[in-house]
Amino acid sequence: MEFIDYYKVLGLDKSASAEDIKKAYRKLARKHHPDLNPNDATAKQTFQQINEAHEVLSDPEKRKKYDQYGKDWKHAEEFEKQKTSQGGQQYSQGFQSGESAFNSTYSGEDFSDFFSNMFGGERAQARQTKFRGQDYNAEIRISLADAFYTHEQMVTVNGKTLKITVPAGIENGQKLALQGQGGIGVGGGPNGNLYITFVVENDAKFKRSGNDLYTTLDLDLYTAVLGGEILLQTLKGKVKLKIKPESQSGNEVKLAGMGMPVYKKDGHFGDLYVKYNIKTPTNLTEKEKELFTELSKVRQS
Repeated sequence: MEFIDYYKVLGLDKSASAEDIKKAYRKLARKHHPDLNPNDATAKQTFQQINEAHEVLSDPEKRKKYDQYGKDWKHAEEFEKQKTSQGGQQYSQGFQSGESAFNSTYSGEDFSDFFSNMFGGERAQARQTKFRGQDYNAEIRISLADAFYTHEQMVTVNGKTLKITVPAGIENGQKLALQGQGGIGVGGGPNGNLYITFVVENDAKFKRSGNDLYTTLDLDLYTAVLGGEILLQTLKGKVKLKIKPESQSGNEVKLAGMGMPVYKKDGHFGDLYVKYNIKTPTNLTEKEKELFTELSKVRQS
């Protein structure tokens, strides 16, 4: 697997604070969102890398593993267990020199077998037939409204049906790993894993950028000029939106905390940005035309 420098993706260095990571992510996610860059063929891939970098670096535990193990950070727990079982010293000395060989040659073999084979001995001969099971991949498609709430989905892989809990705030392209739900291990080896990729389908009304949502609200001319109150439908439910007098087409207001839920952070939400689109009245009656003519004369006087 090609190594991706998550710090470089966000334009940061390893000393970046949690706030630095958050700010960089929000700025880049909005800049490179595919919906905002329809003519950029690379926008989707860049956006996915930005999301992946944020997911890892914003989580203290994941960031610690990434800083220590690089591209193999997802296997940190396995490495640590093997380090303990090997007694520490020999493992530590052999890890860096053997890491690349492990990734290319022993990707399917039990980690302790790799070091046994590397350093020789009877144990290596006795356990050569112990292999890790195959990893499986699956895809689940959900709507943006579904992604707003924690819910369950059924997925069938290789004839086996599993019930998956989908956390609120899951993003398009995000992956979840189900340990041990892949292929059965050989010779007593561990089972492989099941990796599920989520496809969050585009929504007709809301556009998503990270945890923030964007929508356009049509306003009639009279409400835009005189102001008023409108009942706005959001993914959280209906809210009353106060329209200021003399609002202009293109004006944007922010509804704090009305965006998407932050992944695995209960009670935390992004924001909802509402852009006004003033609708010019059509099919005017003669009386309305007279009134607009009169109003025009008043404005010109």
